[in-house]
Amino acid sequence: MQTRQKFSRMALFVSLAMIFSYIEFLIPIPLPFPGIKLGLANLVIIIPLYLWGFTAAMGVSLLRIVLVAITFGNMATLLYSLAGGVLSLSVMALVRKIRFFSPVGVSVAGGVFHNLGQLLVAMLVVESIKLIYYFPVLLAAGGITGFFIGVLAVQVLERLRTESGNGKTNSN
Repeated sequence: MQTRQKFSRMALFVSLAMIFSYIEFLIPIPLPFPGIKLGLANLVIIIPLYLWGFTAAMGVSLLRIVLVAITFGNMATLLYSLAGGVLSLSVMALVRKIRFFSPVGVSVAGGVFHNLGQLLVAMLVVESIKLIYYFPVLLAAGGITGFFIGVLAVQVLERLRTESGNGKTNSN
C-alpha cells in the first residue's frame, strides 16, 4: 500500500474513532458505577493494529485522544485518556505478539488495561490508594466490553480480508 493511501485510511480511522467517542459521550450507560464505557473507539484502534502494526495504531490512538480532548473534553479528559489508551494499546500489542490470543483476547486485555491505566491516574490525582477497591468492577467491565468489541473486530477484519482478497495482515 502506498504511503498516501495508508495515511488517508489512517485519517479515516481517526475520524471514525472520534465519532465513536462522541457517541459514547452522548449515550450514558445506566449503571451505578461511574466511568464505565462501551469502548467503541477501541474497535477502531484494534483494526489498524492488525492491519498495519503498533506504530500506525498508536498514531491513530494518540490523534483521536488529543482531538477528542480538545473538541469534547478538557485536560482531565486528555490525562485519563492518554493513560488508558497508551497502556491499553501497549498491552494489546504485546498480547498480540504472543500469537496465542485471538483479536477477542487482545481486545479483552485492552479493555482491562485501559481501565487500569485510568484507575492509576485517578489514584495519583486524588492521592488515595483506596480507589484500588474499584478495580474488580473495572476489571469486569473491561473484560465484558473488551469481549464484545473483540467479536466485532474479528468480523471487521474478516470483511476487510475478504475485500482485499489476500487474507493477510501485517505481522508487526
